[in-house]
Amino acid sequence: MPNCDLEKKAFCCDICGRGFSQEARLKQHVRIHTEEKQYTCEICSKSFLGKGNLKTHIRTHTEEKPYSCDTCGKLYTRKENLTIHIRSHSGEKPHSCDICGKSYTNKKNLTIHIQSHTGEKQYSCKVCGASFPQMESMKKHIRIHTEEKQYSCEICSKSFLEKGNFNVHMRTHTGEKPYSCDVCGKSYTTKDNLTIHIRSHSGQKPYSCDVCGKSYTSNNNLTIHIRSHSGEKPYSCDVCGISFAQMPPLKTHIRTHTGEKPYSCEICDKSFSEKGTLTKHIRTHTGEKPYSCDVCGKSYTTKQNLTKHIRSHSG
Repeated sequence: MPNCDLEKKAFCCDICGRGFSQEARLKQHVRIHTEEKQYTCEICSKSFLGKGNLKTHIRTHTEEKPYSCDTCGKLYTRKENLTIHIRSHSGEKPHSCDICGKSYTNKKNLTIHIQSHTGEKQYSCKVCGASFPQMESMKKHIRIHTEEKQYSCEICSKSFLEKGNFNVHMRTHTGEKPYSCDVCGKSYTTKDNLTIHIRSHSGQKPYSCDVCGKSYTSNNNLTIHIRSHSGEKPYSCDVCGISFAQMPPLKTHIRTHTGEKPYSCEICDKSFSEKGTLTKHIRTHTGEKPYSCDVCGKSYTTKQNLTKHIRSHSG
Protein backbone atom coordinates (compact mmCIF):
# COMPACT_ATOMS: atom_id res chain seq x y z
CA MET A 1 0.00 0.00 0.00
CA PRO A 2 1.28 3.51 -0.84
CA ASN A 3 2.52 5.51 2.14
CA CYS A 4 0.62 8.63 3.13
CA ASP A 5 2.55 11.85 3.84
CA LEU A 6 1.12 12.63 7.29
CA GLU A 7 3.00 15.94 7.43
CA LYS A 8 0.85 17.25 4.58
CA LYS A 9 -2.29 15.12 5.00
CA ALA A 10 -3.60 14.38 8.49
CA PHE A 11 -5.97 11.56 7.54
CA CYS A 12 -5.01 8.45 5.55
CA CYS A 13 -7.08 5.79 3.75
CA ASP A 14 -6.05 2.35 5.10
CA ILE A 15 -7.05 0.70 1.82
CA CYS A 16 -5.29 2.76 -0.87
CA GLY A 17 -3.07 5.13 1.11
CA ARG A 18 -4.63 8.32 -0.22
CA GLY A 19 -4.31 11.27 2.17
CA PHE A 20 -6.86 13.92 3.14
CA SER A 21 -6.67 17.13 5.12
CA GLN A 22 -10.12 16.61 6.67
CA GLU A 23 -11.60 13.55 8.37
CA ALA A 24 -14.99 14.13 6.69
CA ARG A 25 -13.32 13.91 3.24
CA LEU A 26 -11.61 10.66 4.27
CA LYS A 27 -14.92 9.14 5.40
CA GLN A 28 -16.54 10.11 2.11
CA HIS A 29 -13.60 8.61 0.17
CA VAL A 30 -13.71 5.29 2.06
CA ARG A 31 -17.24 4.72 0.74
CA ILE A 32 -15.72 4.26 -2.74
CA HIS A 33 -14.09 1.09 -1.41
CA THR A 34 -16.95 -0.08 0.83
CA GLU A 35 -19.63 0.89 -1.74
CA GLU A 36 -21.68 2.39 1.09
CA LYS A 37 -24.18 4.74 -0.51
CA GLN A 38 -26.34 5.98 2.32
CA TYR A 39 -28.11 8.83 0.49
CA THR A 40 -31.01 7.54 -1.61
CA CYS A 41 -33.30 9.44 -3.98
CA GLU A 42 -36.95 9.02 -2.96
CA ILE A 43 -38.09 9.53 -6.56
CA CYS A 44 -36.01 6.95 -8.47
CA SER A 45 -34.19 5.05 -5.64
CA LYS A 46 -30.73 5.87 -7.02
CA SER A 47 -28.11 6.02 -4.23
CA PHE A 48 -25.14 8.31 -3.68
CA LEU A 49 -22.01 8.48 -1.52
CA GLY A 50 -22.45 12.12 -0.52
CA LYS A 51 -25.43 14.26 0.48
CA GLY A 52 -24.30 16.96 -1.97
CA ASN A 53 -24.35 14.46 -4.84
CA LEU A 54 -27.92 13.47 -3.92
CA LYS A 55 -28.96 17.13 -3.80
CA THR A 56 -27.50 17.72 -7.28
CA HIS A 57 -29.17 14.55 -8.59
CA ILE A 58 -32.62 15.60 -7.32
CA ARG A 59 -32.37 18.66 -9.58
CA THR A 60 -32.59 16.29 -12.59
CA HIS A 61 -36.12 15.53 -11.37
CA THR A 62 -37.11 19.05 -10.30
CA GLU A 63 -35.24 20.70 -13.24
CA GLU A 64 -33.95 23.29 -10.78
CA LYS A 65 -30.92 25.18 -12.12
CA PRO A 66 -29.84 27.64 -9.43
CA TYR A 67 -26.56 28.79 -11.02
CA SER A 68 -26.90 31.45 -13.70
CA CYS A 69 -24.32 32.96 -16.12
CA ASP A 70 -24.19 36.77 -15.79
CA THR A 71 -23.10 37.08 -19.45
CA CYS A 72 -25.66 35.00 -21.36
CA GLY A 73 -28.15 33.88 -18.72
CA LYS A 74 -27.58 30.14 -19.25
CA LEU A 75 -28.52 28.05 -16.20
CA TYR A 76 -26.76 25.12 -14.55
CA THR A 77 -27.53 22.58 -11.82
CA ARG A 78 -23.99 22.72 -10.40
CA LYS A 79 -21.67 25.61 -9.59
CA GLU A 80 -18.71 23.71 -11.10
CA ASN A 81 -20.49 23.51 -14.47
CA LEU A 82 -21.19 27.25 -14.37
CA THR A 83 -17.49 27.94 -13.66
CA ILE A 84 -16.48 25.84 -16.70
CA HIS A 85 -19.12 27.55 -18.87
CA ILE A 86 -17.90 31.05 -17.91
CA ARG A 87 -14.54 30.13 -19.44
CA SER A 88 -16.27 29.88 -22.85
CA HIS A 89 -16.80 33.65 -22.55
CA SER A 90 -13.44 34.53 -21.01
CA GLY A 91 -11.40 32.17 -23.22
CA GLU A 92 -9.60 30.83 -20.13
CA LYS A 93 -8.22 27.29 -20.54
CA PRO A 94 -6.29 26.52 -17.35
CA HIS A 95 -5.71 22.81 -17.98
CA SER A 96 -2.82 22.13 -20.37
CA CYS A 97 -1.41 18.93 -21.86
CA ASP A 98 2.24 18.35 -20.88
CA ILE A 99 2.83 16.43 -24.13
CA CYS A 100 1.52 18.78 -26.84
CA GLY A 101 0.55 21.94 -24.96
CA LYS A 102 -3.13 21.89 -25.97
CA SER A 103 -5.34 23.57 -23.37
CA TYR A 104 -8.83 22.88 -22.05
CA THR A 105 -11.47 24.63 -19.96
CA ASN A 106 -11.83 21.67 -17.56
CA LYS A 107 -9.71 18.86 -16.17
CA LYS A 108 -12.05 16.14 -17.46
CA ASN A 109 -11.53 17.14 -21.10
CA LEU A 110 -7.77 17.27 -20.53
CA THR A 111 -7.83 13.73 -19.08
CA ILE A 112 -9.76 12.50 -22.13
CA HIS A 113 -7.29 14.27 -24.46
CA ILE A 114 -4.23 12.73 -22.75
CA GLN A 115 -5.63 9.30 -23.55
CA SER A 116 -5.28 10.18 -27.25
CA HIS A 117 -1.51 10.19 -26.59
CA THR A 118 -1.36 7.15 -24.30
CA GLY A 119 -4.00 5.08 -26.12
CA GLU A 120 -5.44 4.17 -22.72
CA LYS A 121 -9.02 2.86 -22.74
CA GLN A 122 -9.78 1.84 -19.18
CA TYR A 123 -13.53 1.13 -19.51
CA SER A 124 -14.50 -2.16 -21.20
CA CYS A 125 -17.88 -3.51 -22.28
CA LYS A 126 -18.63 -6.82 -20.56
CA VAL A 127 -20.82 -7.94 -23.48
CA CYS A 128 -18.48 -7.51 -26.48
CA GLY A 129 -15.16 -6.37 -24.98
CA ALA A 130 -15.06 -2.98 -26.72
CA SER A 131 -12.95 -0.47 -24.79
CA PHE A 132 -13.50 3.23 -24.16
CA PRO A 133 -11.48 6.10 -22.65
CA GLN A 134 -14.55 7.46 -20.82
CA MET A 135 -17.20 5.89 -18.60
CA GLU A 136 -19.92 7.95 -20.34
CA SER A 137 -18.90 6.55 -23.75
CA MET A 138 -19.10 2.99 -22.43
CA LYS A 139 -22.56 3.61 -20.94
CA LYS A 140 -23.79 4.94 -24.30
CA HIS A 141 -22.28 1.90 -26.04
CA ILE A 142 -23.95 -0.60 -23.66
CA ARG A 143 -27.37 0.67 -24.79
CA ILE A 144 -26.58 -0.81 -28.23
CA HIS A 145 -26.78 -4.24 -26.57
CA THR A 146 -29.71 -3.49 -24.26
CA GLU A 147 -31.52 -1.49 -27.01
CA GLU A 148 -32.51 1.01 -24.34
CA LYS A 149 -33.77 4.07 -26.22
CA GLN A 150 -35.59 6.01 -23.57
CA TYR A 151 -36.10 9.28 -25.49
CA SER A 152 -38.98 9.01 -27.98
CA CYS A 153 -40.26 11.66 -30.39
CA GLU A 154 -44.03 12.19 -30.02
CA ILE A 155 -44.26 13.45 -33.61
CA CYS A 156 -42.63 10.59 -35.57
CA SER A 157 -42.02 7.97 -32.82
CA LYS A 158 -38.28 7.80 -33.52
CA SER A 159 -36.30 6.85 -30.40
CA PHE A 160 -32.86 7.88 -29.20
CA LEU A 161 -30.26 6.65 -26.75
CA GLU A 162 -29.28 10.14 -25.59
CA LYS A 163 -31.29 13.21 -24.65
CA GLY A 164 -28.89 15.45 -26.61
CA ASN A 165 -29.53 13.54 -29.84
CA PHE A 166 -33.26 13.65 -29.14
CA ASN A 167 -33.13 17.45 -28.70
CA VAL A 168 -31.24 17.83 -32.00
CA HIS A 169 -33.78 15.56 -33.74
CA MET A 170 -36.72 17.67 -32.50
CA ARG A 171 -35.23 20.62 -34.41
CA THR A 172 -35.91 18.74 -37.67
CA HIS A 173 -39.59 19.12 -36.82
CA THR A 174 -39.52 22.63 -35.35
CA GLY A 175 -37.02 24.05 -37.86
CA GLU A 176 -35.08 25.61 -34.98
CA LYS A 177 -31.45 26.47 -35.82
CA PRO A 178 -30.02 28.13 -32.70
CA TYR A 179 -26.38 28.33 -33.82
CA SER A 180 -25.61 31.21 -36.20
CA CYS A 181 -22.43 32.16 -38.09
CA ASP A 182 -21.17 35.67 -37.20
CA VAL A 183 -19.65 36.02 -40.68
CA CYS A 184 -22.53 35.15 -43.04
CA GLY A 185 -25.50 34.62 -40.75
CA LYS A 186 -26.10 31.00 -41.80
CA SER A 187 -27.74 28.97 -39.02
CA TYR A 188 -27.32 25.37 -37.87
CA THR A 189 -29.12 22.89 -35.64
CA THR A 190 -25.93 21.86 -33.79
CA LYS A 191 -22.88 23.67 -32.47
CA ASP A 192 -20.59 21.09 -34.12
CA ASN A 193 -22.03 21.85 -37.57
CA LEU A 194 -21.52 25.58 -36.98
CA THR A 195 -17.88 24.96 -35.98
CA ILE A 196 -17.29 22.99 -39.21
CA HIS A 197 -18.99 25.72 -41.27
CA ILE A 198 -16.84 28.48 -39.73
CA ARG A 199 -13.80 26.68 -41.14
CA SER A 200 -15.14 27.42 -44.66
CA HIS A 201 -14.49 31.10 -43.86
CA SER A 202 -11.19 30.65 -42.02
CA GLY A 203 -9.82 28.05 -44.45
CA GLN A 204 -8.88 25.85 -41.51
CA LYS A 205 -8.72 22.13 -42.34
CA PRO A 206 -7.37 20.41 -39.22
CA TYR A 207 -7.95 16.80 -40.34
CA SER A 208 -5.30 15.42 -42.72
CA CYS A 209 -5.03 12.12 -44.58
CA ASP A 210 -1.88 10.16 -43.68
CA VAL A 211 -1.88 8.55 -47.15
CA CYS A 212 -2.10 11.54 -49.53
CA GLY A 213 -1.99 14.60 -47.25
CA LYS A 214 -5.39 15.95 -48.31
CA SER A 215 -7.03 17.98 -45.54
CA TYR A 216 -10.64 18.34 -44.40
CA THR A 217 -12.76 20.60 -42.21
CA SER A 218 -14.26 17.68 -40.24
CA ASN A 219 -13.15 14.29 -38.96
CA ASN A 220 -16.22 12.71 -40.59
CA ASN A 221 -15.18 13.95 -44.05
CA LEU A 222 -11.65 12.62 -43.46
CA THR A 223 -13.05 9.20 -42.47
CA ILE A 224 -15.12 9.09 -45.68
CA HIS A 225 -12.07 10.13 -47.75
CA ILE A 226 -9.85 7.43 -46.22
CA ARG A 227 -12.29 4.85 -47.59
CA SER A 228 -11.30 5.96 -51.10
CA HIS A 229 -7.84 4.56 -50.30
CA SER A 230 -8.92 1.48 -48.33
CA GLY A 231 -11.89 0.60 -50.54
CA GLU A 232 -13.99 0.09 -47.42
CA LYS A 233 -17.76 0.27 -48.01
CA PRO A 234 -19.38 -0.47 -44.65
CA TYR A 235 -22.99 0.33 -45.63
CA SER A 236 -24.76 -2.50 -47.49
CA CYS A 237 -28.21 -2.79 -49.06
CA ASP A 238 -30.24 -5.64 -47.50
CA VAL A 239 -32.15 -6.13 -50.76
CA CYS A 240 -29.39 -6.45 -53.40
CA GLY A 241 -26.16 -6.42 -51.40
CA ILE A 242 -24.57 -3.38 -53.08
CA SER A 243 -22.28 -1.49 -50.68
CA PHE A 244 -21.51 2.19 -50.11
CA ALA A 245 -18.81 4.20 -48.36
CA GLN A 246 -21.42 6.50 -46.78
CA MET A 247 -24.88 6.09 -45.27
CA PRO A 248 -26.67 8.86 -47.32
CA PRO A 249 -26.02 7.17 -50.73
CA LEU A 250 -27.30 3.88 -49.27
CA LYS A 251 -30.54 5.59 -48.15
CA THR A 252 -30.96 7.09 -51.63
CA HIS A 253 -30.25 3.69 -53.23
CA ILE A 254 -32.84 1.89 -51.08
CA ARG A 255 -35.49 4.18 -52.62
CA THR A 256 -34.83 2.51 -56.01
CA HIS A 257 -36.25 -0.65 -54.40
CA THR A 258 -39.07 0.95 -52.40
CA GLY A 259 -40.02 3.58 -55.02
CA GLU A 260 -40.15 6.19 -52.25
CA LYS A 261 -39.87 9.82 -53.44
CA PRO A 262 -40.01 11.97 -50.30
CA TYR A 263 -39.04 15.29 -51.92
CA SER A 264 -41.99 17.01 -53.62
CA CYS A 265 -42.15 20.20 -55.67
CA GLU A 266 -44.68 22.67 -54.18
CA ILE A 267 -45.28 24.20 -57.61
CA CYS A 268 -46.12 21.15 -59.76
CA ASP A 269 -46.25 18.31 -57.16
CA LYS A 270 -43.60 16.28 -59.00
CA SER A 271 -41.66 14.06 -56.55
CA PHE A 272 -38.02 13.00 -56.35
CA SER A 273 -35.95 10.47 -54.45
CA GLU A 274 -33.12 12.96 -53.76
CA LYS A 275 -33.21 16.47 -52.33
CA GLY A 276 -30.52 17.62 -54.79
CA THR A 277 -32.65 16.55 -57.75
CA LEU A 278 -35.60 18.50 -56.34
CA THR A 279 -33.40 21.59 -55.99
CA LYS A 280 -32.35 21.33 -59.65
CA HIS A 281 -35.97 20.80 -60.71
CA ILE A 282 -37.21 23.90 -58.87
CA ARG A 283 -34.83 25.98 -61.02
CA THR A 284 -36.91 25.02 -64.07
CA HIS A 285 -39.73 26.99 -62.45
CA THR A 286 -37.70 29.90 -61.03
CA GLY A 287 -35.30 30.25 -63.96
CA GLU A 288 -32.37 30.41 -61.53
CA LYS A 289 -28.99 29.60 -63.12
CA PRO A 290 -26.38 29.82 -60.35
CA TYR A 291 -23.42 28.43 -62.32
CA SER A 292 -21.73 30.99 -64.61
CA CYS A 293 -18.89 30.66 -67.14
CA ASP A 294 -15.89 32.87 -66.31
CA VAL A 295 -15.04 33.13 -70.02
CA CYS A 296 -18.33 34.19 -71.67
CA GLY A 297 -20.70 34.70 -68.76
CA LYS A 298 -23.25 32.11 -69.88
CA SER A 299 -25.19 30.60 -66.94
CA TYR A 300 -26.50 27.12 -66.19
CA THR A 301 -28.88 25.44 -63.73
CA THR A 302 -26.38 22.69 -62.80
CA LYS A 303 -22.64 22.47 -62.25
CA GLN A 304 -22.44 19.49 -64.62
CA ASN A 305 -23.87 21.51 -67.51
CA LEU A 306 -21.41 24.34 -66.80
CA THR A 307 -18.52 21.84 -66.89
CA LYS A 308 -19.66 20.54 -70.30
CA HIS A 309 -19.90 24.10 -71.61
CA ILE A 310 -16.41 25.05 -70.39
CA ARG A 311 -15.01 22.24 -72.56
CA SER A 312 -16.34 24.10 -75.64
CA HIS A 313 -13.86 26.89 -74.87
CA SER A 314 -10.89 24.58 -74.33
CA GLY A 315 -11.58 22.81 -77.64
